[in-house]
Amino acid sequence: MNNAPQLGPLAQISMLCRSAEQTETWYRDVLGLAHVFTYGDLVFFDCAGTRLFIRQVRDEEFRLSSTLYFAVDDMAGAVNTLESRGVRFLGAPHMIFKHPDTGVEEWFSFFEDPDANSLALLARVSPSS
Repeated sequence: MNNAPQLGPLAQISMLCRSAEQTETWYRDVLGLAHVFTYGDLVFFDCAGTRLFIRQVRDEEFRLSSTLYFAVDDMAGAVNTLESRGVRFLGAPHMIFKHPDTGVEEWFSFFEDPDANSLALLARVSPSS
């Protein structure tokens, strides 16, 4: 008998920051994420149905989080838009993997938020594109 829980889609992810105010401004105005609400030192954004929860902590409690990968349809357009808003990418977009059965390429471009949390754009490019 299978007693495994039936897990649904990822509902929320969390990160730490040093300034809730700076984080709210940057994720809303630079990345363009939909701000859900701020409650004290807690900031919430909607990422296409998954909630991003960012909590302000003191410097001695701060630690870097897992990398967040944002799916984009147009890598070059997304990079250009974010660069125009002051984002500094850590390198040019590059292909990480090509699926041998479909030819779909996975392209990534990495950058950091104001607290040096790792973020990335991810584009899946089909051979017909």
